[in-house]
Amino acid sequence: MTIALIAHDAKKELMVQFCIAYCGVLSRHNLVSTGTTGKTVSESTGLEITHFLAGAQGGAQQIASRIGCDEIDLLLLFRDPLNPKPSEPDDQALLRLCDVHNIPVATNIATAEVLIHGLERGDLDWREILKNS
Repeated sequence: MTIALIAHDAKKELMVQFCIAYCGVLSRHNLVSTGTTGKTVSESTGLEITHFLAGAQGGAQQIASRIGCDEIDLLLLFRDPLNPKPSEPDDQALLRLCDVHNIPVATNIATAEVLIHGLERGDLDWREILKNS
């Protein structure tokens, strides 16, 4: 499964802490990320992460294109809801694409934990479920 990681600046440390807590689960999957988030997480956790451009430089669009090509299976997008960002349109496009392509997405730590526990139990193999229905 390919998991995309994106975190706004105010949420990068939360993403690091989340990835430390769930390193065992995440290490069994292919991880991709926007540049700064990926660098920060991989340096703190040792996880192997494919880094795209920084979000403001087009990294979110690179992940969006992979969602559109069904190359992303789960998106963890830790947003800062209290401080509007110039990247808001990019975030909305990512969320819309996840809706169109039925990609599970978490925009906060609580939902991310629910998804990661489901992933750990094997509950998120939705592509196989769709094939068999």
